[in-house]
Amino acid sequence: MQRAFRAGVALSLLAVTAAAGEIPEAIVALEVAAPPTPGRAPEAAPLRFALLPDYTVYVGGSSELSSARLDKDDFKDIEKQISRVRKLPGLGSSATFSPGGRHYRLILKKGPTILASGDPAQAPAQFRPLAELLQMLEGFDHPALRPYRPQQFALLVQTATLAGGCRLWTFGAPPGTGSVTRSVTAEAASDWPTGATPASVCSGDKTYVVALRPLVPGERP
Repeated sequence: MQRAFRAGVALSLLAVTAAAGEIPEAIVALEVAAPPTPGRAPEAAPLRFALLPDYTVYVGGSSELSSARLDKDDFKDIEKQISRVRKLPGLGSSATFSPGGRHYRLILKKGPTILASGDPAQAPAQFRPLAELLQMLEGFDHPALRPYRPQQFALLVQTATLAGGCRLWTFGAPPGTGSVTRSVTAEAASDWPTGATPASVCSGDKTYVVALRPLVPGERP
């Protein structure tokens, strides 16, 4: 069911509904967009990183989240790197490190949202502090990290067809002919694949691609 789309329909159809969530209280949040992969929905992966004022950090993979409470030294290390980025002369809302590569969306509290692309390791000198921050957050690891069970998921739906069979729609009113983005509870999502693994759904005479993006506390879909 999740291996490929029929008739060459691309998973990028989900992109219209899967913009990164917003976490108003986050000091910094990062979304990393991997290149499209057949049968996957990278847009539905959780945020790669989010840091809240109480020192709680959330780290996402392709489908799951982990969480930890940082100590002051770890917190200050991240704040120090953010401060270097804020002081970059002429930093705008976008930066290109190299051709190709990943796409990044960095959200700074009381600062700009920065869209960056390419390989941070190849960043020119003027973007090195930004590239180093992205590398730190994208590869963040900590011995205190533990699996986190999200209480809410963003429901992402697009009219399309996956190869194989399909599930029945279980999220209330049928989605209709357009796309849907709203939150659902962990209970409602309990029997569904989550994150970058989508599912095919049948409702009436229509078929949909459905993905459930794990949300960190306070994140708006």
